[in-house]
Amino acid sequence: MALDELDLAARVPGPITARVRLLGERRVSWLEFDDVSPAVPLTQSMTYTMETAARTALEERIPLVFVINSAGADIGDGIAALHGWGRVARALTRCSGTVPTFAIVDGPAVSGPALLLGLMDFTIMTENGYAFVNGPVMVRQFTGIDITKAELGNAASLEKNAGLPIAVVPDRAAAADLVESVLTYLPDHVDGEPPSWPTDDPTDRPCPEAGALIPESSTGSYDVRQVAEAIVDDDSLLEVRGRWAGNVVTAFATIGGRPIGIVANQPMNLAGTLDIPASQKAARFVAFCDAFNLPILTLVDTPGFYPGKDLEWRGMIRHGAQLVYAYGRATVPRICVILRKSYGGAFIVMDSKTMGNDVCLAWPWAELAVMGAGQAAAILQRRATDAERAVFEADYAERLLNPYIAAERGYVDAVIDPADTRREIAAALTMLQNKRERMPHRKHGNSPL
Repeated sequence: MALDELDLAARVPGPITARVRLLGERRVSWLEFDDVSPAVPLTQSMTYTMETAARTALEERIPLVFVINSAGADIGDGIAALHGWGRVARALTRCSGTVPTFAIVDGPAVSGPALLLGLMDFTIMTENGYAFVNGPVMVRQFTGIDITKAELGNAASLEKNAGLPIAVVPDRAAAADLVESVLTYLPDHVDGEPPSWPTDDPTDRPCPEAGALIPESSTGSYDVRQVAEAIVDDDSLLEVRGRWAGNVVTAFATIGGRPIGIVANQPMNLAGTLDIPASQKAARFVAFCDAFNLPILTLVDTPGFYPGKDLEWRGMIRHGAQLVYAYGRATVPRICVILRKSYGGAFIVMDSKTMGNDVCLAWPWAELAVMGAGQAAAILQRRATDAERAVFEADYAERLLNPYIAAERGYVDAVIDPADTRREIAAALTMLQNKRERMPHRKHGNSPL
């Protein structure tokens, strides 16, 4: 054991170890299940070690990492195992928003341990990992459907369909490397500042390629990740949850060596519209960045919320409100850049000036309105001829679909040349580096779920 490491609960029995260790150059509280097959069920003594690791992270104010390989609570241990699992859940809840928390799933994480993953800030799964709350036996008994463990909770499916892991990697070593990479953007705890990155990429570097990526057609698609890469420091963009809810991109990056979080509509997927998964994904990321003092850059290009009966009946109102709530309570520096379309309720939701952003910028061809010209014509010119509709759409676009109207009313701070975007964002970050907001005295808000 290295001099910088310290064992925790070393004499408590069980195939599990806890210690304070170095991960790269960062001290973390590291809890790891042994790499054994079949995985061992969770006993009360093992939950004590898990709780000790979480409590140590909270008390020492260092990041927490759980490496999980558990077949659920030990039936033979009875209620004691469940009691211990509950104590672990409570300890993780107390860590939330105070220290960054990570889970690495290498093997099974089923039943209680699976729910612990939902309490973590970020989960990474290996190709050998799988997770579910109710296993194949329960599924068959209650639904009559035969399904295997791999089909029910394999890592690739959870990454794409559930958004549980931020990535799937080959093994534990690769997962540890990813945790280390994410930590380079984060402070150790809520009261710390994100670490500064060394960079030789000048903040006043022009980025004309960012604007050149936007198609001439307002309905043309492009990869917003390329726009973000043109704006941020070279080789600093790290996307998380890239395979889930692809109509919104969430990523870490740096500008002038300052770590930031990026939320961006992705026109390549569902035209950049917002649906339930996208709202949840963005809201969770905004809340995380706000908790750990990362400024938020929002890149906007969306025609609005995705329409549909099924979406509405599944709770689009509640889940869309999650993103509104996350932005509305965020106190970190917030910069919004409207790249192209910003229509309707999505204009508000994507960190508009109304929602309290600090700086709102727009590119010259940005379109800010209740809806697009074609949609407006379909409503206001229902009985008009095609020629009359064409005239209406041209007039509507000229009068309303431009950023200068919004700028005149103070909803946009500046209409900028896309080549100046990096410089303007860097200047805004410098201006806002000492931003502090006094929060109202209350236990907590009632977040929409």
